[in-house]
Amino acid sequence: MLDLDFSARIRSLRATYDDIAAVLDLSRLESEIADLETQASAPDLWDDPEAAQRVTSGLSHRQARLRRVRGVEQRLDDLEVLVELATEADDAEAAAEAASELTDLEKAIQDLEVQTMLSGEYDERAAVVTIRSGAGGDDATDFAEMLLRMYLRWAEKHGYGSKVLDTSYAEGAGIKSATFEIDAPYAFGTLSVEAGTHRLARISPFGSADKRQTSFAGVEVIPLLEEATEVDVPETDLRIDVYRSSGPGGQSVNTTDSAVRITHLPTGLVVSMQNEKSQIQNRAAAMRVLQTRLLLLQREEEAAKKKELAGSITASWGDQIRSYFLYGQQLVKDLRTGHESTQPDSVFDGEIDGFIAAGIKWRSLEQASTES
Repeated sequence: MLDLDFSARIRSLRATYDDIAAVLDLSRLESEIADLETQASAPDLWDDPEAAQRVTSGLSHRQARLRRVRGVEQRLDDLEVLVELATEADDAEAAAEAASELTDLEKAIQDLEVQTMLSGEYDERAAVVTIRSGAGGDDATDFAEMLLRMYLRWAEKHGYGSKVLDTSYAEGAGIKSATFEIDAPYAFGTLSVEAGTHRLARISPFGSADKRQTSFAGVEVIPLLEEATEVDVPETDLRIDVYRSSGPGGQSVNTTDSAVRITHLPTGLVVSMQNEKSQIQNRAAAMRVLQTRLLLLQREEEAAKKKELAGSITASWGDQIRSYFLYGQQLVKDLRTGHESTQPDSVFDGEIDGFIAAGIKWRSLEQASTES
């Protein structure tokens, strides 16, 4: 039957949930939803498509967050009732069900607690992620494709919307690069801790010497900003190239020049898009990402200048963040947090919540120590 430790765990969960609800300020969240619902019901909403997109996206994200929090609260209420019934009836089956639900709820509330640490200016935004293969030849391009699948599977497991915007296939295995969007509440804040260099060590499937091969891939994560459209980008600063979309190994998959590559000449930033159906759509998507990158670059430069004037430039936490070992010891280890998994197959299948949560907690502690 249920013991005192079980009851203590439930009381602890209730206290943690109450703290989370206070931090998230659910009354304010409900007020924001009501205001956005009023805006979304306006008959002239879509007269300004960009403003309409901001309203509908903001409404969708806030509704999803409130549903998630309220859903956890309801489960906690139901668990307390189930425990009371199981105790009164001395029902072993109900007790086992309660024990299983308690374990699941502990995980759900832990995830909510981590989300309260996402308070950055852009954390609540959707995310645009770019993966680029680095040193390592075919192993690196194959590794880049493994990471692409890992993040898309992570999004799928959580029910998050994802869309691949551009893929540059390698001549051999895998991909040279890929850019995709994750549309979910706090996608940027959540995935931003994945930015950096990832390292894979394994016996190469592409060589004949059965030697260990080390390869690298870089992950970039930026928020998707509606306000980025305010960045003025003169046409004279752009070089726009159109070409045919291609598949693996350079195989043509499109008979029209619908893919678009935009180069921002003053900074050298390059954005390519090929997965939309038309050249116009690809150009619009590419401009949106380019403007976001330019806005972030501008703000990073301003922040760096302020730090320089204040005489307090601090080093970043480094590029190489995680190592994946697929030979001998089967291990994935984060180099910042020490979090690890001995199930790399599960990690590459999208089971990365533990790494993300550890990264968010680590970053929060680093920020707190810097500010103190």
